[in-house]
Amino acid sequence: MSLSRTFVGFSSADIKAYHLMLAWKAHEDIVFDFCDCQLQNEIRSEDEAYIKSKCRSRIQMAGTFIQLIGADTRYKYNYVRWEAEVALEKGCRIIGVNLDGWRRINEETCPPVLRNKGVMFVPFSPKIVAHALEHTQRHDDQNWEFKDEIYTRLGYVLTGNRAELPPRPFPFR
Repeated sequence: MSLSRTFVGFSSADIKAYHLMLAWKAHEDIVFDFCDCQLQNEIRSEDEAYIKSKCRSRIQMAGTFIQLIGADTRYKYNYVRWEAEVALEKGCRIIGVNLDGWRRINEETCPPVLRNKGVMFVPFSPKIVAHALEHTQRHDDQNWEFKDEIYTRLGYVLTGNRAELPPRPFPFR
């Protein structure tokens, strides 16, 4: 399978979640991979136009845009909203990854720019994010979510708006 180039947008408060995604990718027991278009080095500049030009060139390389959605994401306008706007303008397929475990849009945390724009919403979990990277098509409108059957087939437990994988049993020796 050819991996779609993916740019991951996130609030600075959610950088640990982005690093965890990189750990999923590196872990041999987790089936999760993506071609990361994130900037490889931190930009050491205060010049907003310069920073945005660097980010725009990376988003332009991507076919997929993942927006990590945490508690403060909807309030971040300077870069978070702007990156999403660039991805929409470019025509990327967009996956909203809810850090709160929601498997559909959470109106309380989702940035308004992503509402009814064809975004597939999934919880922050390696199996379903990998499934979304492999099976999400680009849409032009509405909010999208996977059907319950997809989650149960992947081993998730569904509780209201949330989907969680049960804890793996500890291997005793």
